[in-house]
Amino acid sequence: MADLIGKLKEIGFNTYEAKVYIALLKKYPATGYEVSKLANIPQSRTYDTLKALEEKNIVVSANTKPVTYTPIKPKQLTSGFLKKINSTINYLDKHLPEVKEDYNEPIITITDKQNIQEKIKEVIQNAKREIYIEIWNQDFKTFEQELLNAYNRNVEIRIVGYDNLHSRFGLVFEHAFAHDIEMSLGGRMIIIAADDNEGVIGKISSLKSDAEDTNIIWTKNQGIVFIIKEFIVHDMYLIDVEENLVEQMKYIYGKGFKRLKDKVLGSNATYMIH
Repeated sequence: MADLIGKLKEIGFNTYEAKVYIALLKKYPATGYEVSKLANIPQSRTYDTLKALEEKNIVVSANTKPVTYTPIKPKQLTSGFLKKINSTINYLDKHLPEVKEDYNEPIITITDKQNIQEKIKEVIQNAKREIYIEIWNQDFKTFEQELLNAYNRNVEIRIVGYDNLHSRFGLVFEHAFAHDIEMSLGGRMIIIAADDNEGVIGKISSLKSDAEDTNIIWTKNQGIVFIIKEFIVHDMYLIDVEENLVEQMKYIYGKGFKRLKDKVLGSNATYMIH
């Protein structure tokens, strides 16, 4: 009985209203005195409660002496509340965004290795159409099953893989210089864009003791997700071009794109990127 009272309170009843309605379901029609005894509440509160339930169309009174009360059927009660709740939710969905017209999805920083893994798995599970991901081999193994599950539900998987990443599914673009980039950054990047509406970008520290340097940002801000996806896509373009024009690229830009990197980053750059 306590559970029923609790659930009725969750949909808007107060304690007396819940007790009175349940008492009437046990015996109806019933007088206020009978309801008071069945519900085990003071008689004065019983009449106030019956009046409140009657105003809410949950209880119906009969023009008898003494007055008797009958509850609406449980199915009628739940259907009415469900309709009201759905109407309220639909209204809020429509009008809450209007409160601030320039609302943008937040960008949230997530730390701690376990929290990061849970969030990335959630992003993969949410994907319905496509996943673009840039990831090191050892981290790929952590999420391989979730990615395979997504692939099996017809989500397209495209991967920029570091450190000899091989996958049984999806399309993989193997990125060179994994070791140099990891040493330069002090960690392994992980970058994901899912369905153009959810993104992750961050770094997993190469040092197990350096937990503070392991963090990602997660967002549903579509502008940021667009930039994340563009980053991955342009890496794929460059990787594919390099693989097919390897000698020409080496001739023009030097080994490891040195001349290009010097041009873009400056010859005194202290870190390497792509």
